[in-house]
Amino acid sequence: MYLYRPLWYSNSVIQLIKIKQMSSSNENQKGIENHKKIASHLEAAAQHHLAAAKHHEDGEHDKAAQSTIKAQGHFTLARDAQKEDVRHHALNVI
Repeated sequence: MYLYRPLWYSNSVIQLIKIKQMSSSNENQKGIENHKKIASHLEAAAQHHLAAAKHHEDGEHDKAAQSTIKAQGHFTLARDAQKEDVRHHALNVI
């Protein structure tokens, strides 16, 4: 990791650096998973909206309403996950 260690670096400082790098890696992985979750919910919402449009074209308005409600549910889940992601990024900037 280091070719040399400055004299003022104690073992506890080195431990803290290693812990920070590990937590950084864990937080990065959580961020990746959260972005994938957001994208998955948005894709599902889009599919349900497309299904709703198809049902309306076919005159099946009850099915269209059900698809619209499912789309709204996925959009809400995506929005909630996105809010959490924004909060996480805001805390890292401060």
